[in-house]
Amino acid sequence: MWLISAISAVITNKTKHFIRKNRNVLQLCWLEANILLVSVILISHPDGDSALPDRCAGIEFDAITPDDKGQTFFFKGDHVWKGFEGDAQPSSQYFKELNGHVDAAFRMHNPENQGDHDHIYLFLDDKVFSYFEHTLEEGYPKEIQEDFPGVPTHLDAAVECPKGECVTDSVLFFKGPDVHVYDIVTKTVKTKTWPHLPACTSVFRWLEHYYCFHGHNFTRFQPVTGEVTGNYPKDARRYFMRCPDFGHGGERTTLKCSDFKMDAITTDDTGRMYMFKGSNYMRLDTHRDGLHAFPITRSWKELTNGVDAVFSYNDRIYLIKGDQVYIYKAGAHFTLIEGYPKTLKEELNIEGQVDAAFVCPGQRTAHIIQGRKITYINLAATPREITLDAPLPFGDIDAAFCLSDGIKIFQGSNYYHYDSPMLLVMSRIAPIPLKVTSAMVGCED
Repeated sequence: MWLISAISAVITNKTKHFIRKNRNVLQLCWLEANILLVSVILISHPDGDSALPDRCAGIEFDAITPDDKGQTFFFKGDHVWKGFEGDAQPSSQYFKELNGHVDAAFRMHNPENQGDHDHIYLFLDDKVFSYFEHTLEEGYPKEIQEDFPGVPTHLDAAVECPKGECVTDSVLFFKGPDVHVYDIVTKTVKTKTWPHLPACTSVFRWLEHYYCFHGHNFTRFQPVTGEVTGNYPKDARRYFMRCPDFGHGGERTTLKCSDFKMDAITTDDTGRMYMFKGSNYMRLDTHRDGLHAFPITRSWKELTNGVDAVFSYNDRIYLIKGDQVYIYKAGAHFTLIEGYPKTLKEELNIEGQVDAAFVCPGQRTAHIIQGRKITYINLAATPREITLDAPLPFGDIDAAFCLSDGIKIFQGSNYYHYDSPMLLVMSRIAPIPLKVTSAMVGCED
């Protein structure tokens, strides 16, 4: 008190008069300053707790799902992480109706119903929320049974499973040791038990691969059988987030587009596009969700030394290595056709090194590129019939594929576009080369 008295003594009468005259204004300024300070604290830590959850410390996630733009969300309690790096945020920042934890989440794959396709479904106790572009759909939340009859409440995890990876477009719901397979079209449920799989607190489908998260680890599994192959579990911090002292054995590196060179590329009858390079392959048509290389042997286990060329025809994928042709039936997983591999001569009636190959949509002609020559082969004929041999305006071709808008021929980090195979054959000089871009193959521009 003596200090306050001393200070007061040195204040002039003029100053005292100013304070008395402006007392209300000064009190208002003091109040606003305090409100501003509290606001800063709340913005810094909206939950009032300075210790935000740190996924790099090892966290068991409640749910994981991508959104319609391909951004992945990791849920824990009332917090969420957006993407594979960055700090936790309140889940209500992205899904404003949420005020607590999430039991399970998935992104709907239902291309036959565009009004439902790519919607995010979040499950909480006995309720389900449906979001599109982070806006809650009208009529939600609903009882789980309204949208998914036969599916239990208080789920552990959920994940979408498109036709081709599962038998039909489905959703896998996990609760305890049971997996409830929900058919989107028939709205029926089949229950399986996979006791060999760990208790999943969240499940994530990423680039055709399925991951059961448990603790801070994950286990990859086959979505039809639940089969686990490979050395699991693995630490999620090494693969699904950027953390200090974690990673794939060191810092990740990105291939420069100027250094890019592929071995083969193809698009199958379902629109899936695969690129092959060395002993790895990459799914390109799902680049919205990210691009990542996987071992070729993971999907085509007999191909242990890479591929030279690849094309797709009649729900089958043809992979060529050396003088051998491997034909796989497409489906929930690729199955080698009995009796294969066969020699190039036996299967395609040609010999020699194959540089690239392609089949155009709806056609039955394989176009085989060898050096500066292209060969047309009628795949509907048995034995195979060569219908055309023609020179090409350039050689050193690495890969090629054909879509409805034409053909792309790859040569190192460049590619050439032709509107049709006939224009390619008739051409006498190479067109202006175009540069491979990050949007095409995930390289760094």
